[in-house]
Amino acid sequence: MKKVLALIATSMLFLVLAACGGDKEAAPANGTGGDTDVVPEAELVISGSNFQFDKPEYTLKKGVPVKITYKNEEGNHGVMIPALNLQLDSNNDTAVVTPDKTGEFEISCSIMCGSGHSNMISKLIIEE
Repeated sequence: MKKVLALIATSMLFLVLAACGGDKEAAPANGTGGDTDVVPEAELVISGSNFQFDKPEYTLKKGVPVKITYKNEEGNHGVMIPALNLQLDSNNDTAVVTPDKTGEFEISCSIMCGSGHSNMISKLIIEE
């Protein structure tokens, strides 16, 4: 019984340390998305802290190249915007993208960051 409890405690400790430890090397280095040869006409900065982004929603214009920068304020987080084929984190924090469709899209944390990870969601609104 003591071995089982020790194994569970050790496993939980590893999960906590890996989730929100703030260690930049623990973040995946696979940021994706971006138009490498496009000069941005706008800039968007998204900041993340423990289990929340700095705004509940962000707005961009369709067809306007934008430089998106992710700033990790607290913990170990990233940002994923599937509609833009974009993933940013502490190691890969900037990309230029050109939104090509209008609508409301989800922004979520791309790094499993602990118990509030599933609530770390914002909205991206792309207007005409």
